[in-house]
Amino acid sequence: MTDRVRVAPARRRGLAGEVADRIRDAIFSGAYPPGAQLREVELSGELDVSRGPVREALLLLEREGLVRSAWHRGATVTRFAPEDIAELDSLRDVLEQLAVRRVIAHAAPEDLAAIDAAVERMDRAGSEHEMVRCDIAFHDAVYAAARHRRLLEAWQAIRSQVHLFLLTRTGLSSADYLAHVAKEHRGLAAALRARDTRRALALFADHRRHAFDALSDTGDGTDGPPAYEP
Repeated sequence: MTDRVRVAPARRRGLAGEVADRIRDAIFSGAYPPGAQLREVELSGELDVSRGPVREALLLLEREGLVRSAWHRGATVTRFAPEDIAELDSLRDVLEQLAVRRVIAHAAPEDLAAIDAAVERMDRAGSEHEMVRCDIAFHDAVYAAARHRRLLEAWQAIRSQVHLFLLTRTGLSSADYLAHVAKEHRGLAAALRARDTRRALALFADHRRHAFDALSDTGDGTDGPPAYEP
């Protein structure tokens, strides 16, 4: 009898996923800013779990781009270098252009209503961290409205990094971000609702550029990201 190739038994990973969710939320709430160390012993104590799930959770977050590991430093919250910011910006440019074109061509009325609802939630945001969550939720709605599964998956692959990028941007100029972000998104939603491709593409490009420019003169010891030419 020919030996059958068997699949190895699956491991239960639910706890590691829950731990990853809690660490991610702590990063997004500002408890662990960029560059902060994430020590397994401390995290396992705070979360009341063994170090194994914490180690697995940190690996999951490293794959998302939220955490970086080095043999001499351990795990730390990602601090974006100028080249990281330029790469993230250029990738968002490509993805958002396709998303905008797809939304205008294929979005149903309920899709556009979900985008409008995301903008309305911005008016009720009470802090910069809540506003960043609303900002990300707006873009979630845009990519969902594009009705393109692989495009949505591509966005989800960089979603956490964009969230961290926006937190870094608000850390440098919170008042400027809060003063303009809701108005910018109302303009984006209006252009999509009008199905005005040219205006929507231009507004989305301006929206990204505002965040990019805010990090171009960081004042934190770096030279800022190099200019990106699409």
